[in-house]
Amino acid sequence: MASDQIRQMVNFILQEAHEKANEIRVKTEHDFNLEKQTLVHEAKLAVQDEFAKKEKDREVQERIARSAEIGSCRQKKMALRDDLLTSLMKEASSKCKVVADGSNYAALLQKLIVQGLIKIEEMEVVVYCRKEDVATVKKVIPAAMKEYVEIMEKESEIKLQPKVTVNDDRKRDLPESSNGGVKLMALEGKIVCDNTMSSRLGLVYSELMPSIREILFPEAQ
Repeated sequence: MASDQIRQMVNFILQEAHEKANEIRVKTEHDFNLEKQTLVHEAKLAVQDEFAKKEKDREVQERIARSAEIGSCRQKKMALRDDLLTSLMKEASSKCKVVADGSNYAALLQKLIVQGLIKIEEMEVVVYCRKEDVATVKKVIPAAMKEYVEIMEKESEIKLQPKVTVNDDRKRDLPESSNGGVKLMALEGKIVCDNTMSSRLGLVYSELMPSIREILFPEAQ
């Protein structure tokens, strides 16, 4: 009888042990699966974040490369435009030299001197020109002075008596790059009127630059 009770107690203890072991196994598997799911989920998120970061970095690099390429193209286009405008200026400058060699150059010099006198508004003026133009300038100065006096007398009813001379220092003659024309100075160089062909060309070029750009590069407008 006692042995039966002992056997029942042993069986009860073994049953309890099996149930506890089963509960522990089930709980362990549940916790393991839960931890595994958590780790897998976190790994997926990490992979997605890394992929998103790399994709963003790739897009940034593509934008940088595209921007650099666009900037390079713009610089090349601007350089080509500048070269074209420079060549246009050089061509126009060569045309000025043709004018300086023409038969009407003396009359042009006279007009340039008259314009300079009107602009300077001084009674003692020195005219500077290229070495090769000295003789022509000396020749037209009397007529230029006469025209200037008549214009001023008509405008102000005052007859002026200007003194206009040609620079006698050959070292200070205008360079060939002036392409002809004259430069007038008064008050020992404090007042200057640059009426050289290159200066006039530069003024016209600056005034017409918007129109020139519009004609040559309409797509840039």
